[in-house]
Amino acid sequence: MASLQFHGNVDADIRYEIGLDPARESNLFRLLMGLQLAMGMKPSPRLPKWWPKWLKLVGNVLAKAYCAIVIFTSLHLGVLFTKTTLDVLPTGELQAITDALTMTIIYFFTGYGTIYWCVRSRRLLAYMEHISRDYRHHSLAGVTFVSSHASFTKSRNFTTVWIMACLLGVISWGVSPLILGIRMLPLQCWYPFDALAPVTYSAVYATQLFGQILVGVTYGFGGSLFVTLSLLLLGQFDVLYCSLKNLDAHAKLLAGESVNSLSMLQNELLLEDSSRELNQYAVLQEHPTDLLLMCSRRKCPERGNVFHSALVECVRLHRFILHCAVELENLFSPYCLVKSLQITFQLCLLVFVGVSGTREVLRIVNQLQYLGLTLFELLMFTYCGELLSRHSVRSGDAFWRGSWWKHAHLIRQDILIFLVNSRRAVHVSAGKFYVMDVNRLRSVITQAFSFLTLLQKLAAKKADPNL
Repeated sequence: MASLQFHGNVDADIRYEIGLDPARESNLFRLLMGLQLAMGMKPSPRLPKWWPKWLKLVGNVLAKAYCAIVIFTSLHLGVLFTKTTLDVLPTGELQAITDALTMTIIYFFTGYGTIYWCVRSRRLLAYMEHISRDYRHHSLAGVTFVSSHASFTKSRNFTTVWIMACLLGVISWGVSPLILGIRMLPLQCWYPFDALAPVTYSAVYATQLFGQILVGVTYGFGGSLFVTLSLLLLGQFDVLYCSLKNLDAHAKLLAGESVNSLSMLQNELLLEDSSRELNQYAVLQEHPTDLLLMCSRRKCPERGNVFHSALVECVRLHRFILHCAVELENLFSPYCLVKSLQITFQLCLLVFVGVSGTREVLRIVNQLQYLGLTLFELLMFTYCGELLSRHSVRSGDAFWRGSWWKHAHLIRQDILIFLVNSRRAVHVSAGKFYVMDVNRLRSVITQAFSFLTLLQKLAAKKADPNL
């Protein structure tokens, strides 16, 4: 947590401007935590302390059993589609082969994603709690400020929209037989019994529909978690850069400068939209501080080197962000490696089926939904990774926006050390092999279309053996 000086020596919960600086959020991941628990990715949930021991034991057993059911549902459908793929391979029907292979990849990755987040659930929970406890909800007290509540709002809205989009895409496929009034299963795969028999049809249909929901939630959870963490870290970088910009203003505010003098400095730092520097911040917006409110609650003028103490607070914030970025890399590096491979093959197969498959309207709509969700998911990981790496090395730019040189004789060595350390860019890699950025986006699409060209050549050769 930041010291009281970070908030102007007034109150840790102070709001620099009532309408533009909302109160601090106690839990930034409430929606994602609930989703993780609801879909069986948290085998050891944190139960209420007032529950008796026997009820906690029952709750833990039920949570682990539910996780096992979720994992079994995904993996057994993956195995069934593997058998289906092996059965259609001798026929040489590329459309049937690619259909079965696509669903095999989807369900095995769903099982992998569920198992991965179950294994990492404790570490992920500790990471989320660390961010919620120690993040700065606004910048250093000065004449301008940014509020990180905007990054929280954007991440929450994105999570809601993305999860709904994923669920809409998979559920529309799952209920298509009901919409058409046809007695068939949404997923055409091999079963060791007659799946369409009156005794088994309802149970098999419900299992497949539940499996489709798991696909949507698992895909949506991984992407929305990565985007949420990226937006929150970008917001913390914006808080850091606004704090560096206001170092001189912070020293003057705590030294007892008059409101008129601070207002003049505020006008210098907060320019009009037409003359303001573009892209200072990635996700947040800068606002003027309510100087009358701050000065009225200000205590006696601070003694000592206030500027140096403020710089120390900025260094602590930067170390907090870098620690969170390292943990983000550790959590997502194995996941991104498998995700990148899965997207490459799935993108290739979906495009091939869309180009060479039948022209049924419902089938085309479902294929377009899966293709659009896959492409957007790839864009999410690579674009957020690119933003983090580019925005994490802009501390020097933020320094030059303020009048730090007036205090250079006091903190010259500290600034040099900080600037050298701030040149280390934040990266999120896929298995430590390659960085998730826009270059990876281009390479995945290139690889997918290379495989697509190969499949099209095989299909053309099968249609005309003389080729």
